[in-house]
Amino acid sequence: MTDLALATDAALAAGKLLRQHFGSDATVDEATQHDIKLALDKESQELITGILLGARPGDALYGEEGIAGNQDSDRQWIVDPIDGTVNFFYGIPHFCVSIALRVAGEIVVGVIHDPMVGETWTVEKGGAPMLDGKPIRVSARASFDESILFVGCGKDEAAKKTGIERFQRASLKARKMRMMGSAALGMAYIASGRLDAYIESRISLWDIAAGQLLVEAAGGKVELAAVEGHADAWSIVASNGVLPLAEIL
Repeated sequence: MTDLALATDAALAAGKLLRQHFGSDATVDEATQHDIKLALDKESQELITGILLGARPGDALYGEEGIAGNQDSDRQWIVDPIDGTVNFFYGIPHFCVSIALRVAGEIVVGVIHDPMVGETWTVEKGGAPMLDGKPIRVSARASFDESILFVGCGKDEAAKKTGIERFQRASLKARKMRMMGSAALGMAYIASGRLDAYIESRISLWDIAAGQLLVEAAGGKVELAAVEGHADAWSIVASNGVLPLAEIL
């Protein structure tokens, strides 16, 4: 089985688990003012880990819910078992499973699965990005008055302040603004031409790893900058590659 097929199988299995539990009472492991961690996050990652490392026992796994496998391996699976946990908890059917494979520091496989809509995005390095087996491409919209932008506001005070300021600037230019609650799905939507850009000043690697490869393979552009003092946290500007985003950053 190829790495892409394996990642797809793991994402679909986790998506089935999430769909089965959607709408039922979920056990909260941790709650803060701006985030929630569910027992189901861990259960989903454990399921994914079993599938991936069961087939690739020498690999490493790095996920939102911890690490597993051989951490000395140059093959590392990057997993977000529920991207959009708060949406899930509140019964909003907009969340996904995101799985990427990084080999020697380069993302080479990406899968994003939306279990509620039943859509699956897949991509391999050097290959065509797909939505349910059909090729996709970013939009060609080059002016703000035609664009739909996704601006995230993060979870800490500095990130929220930056996000709100950017949202205000962008809202004066864009056709519509969105805060959707799932970075991975936002990037999948850019790759599909549904959204035109996604901007956030602090986001974790597991939220964006698969989406970065999707967007770039679909003809878009992703700019990442490390956030000082936070391991594997990044500021991100992802777009169709033609919008003049410098005007709102």
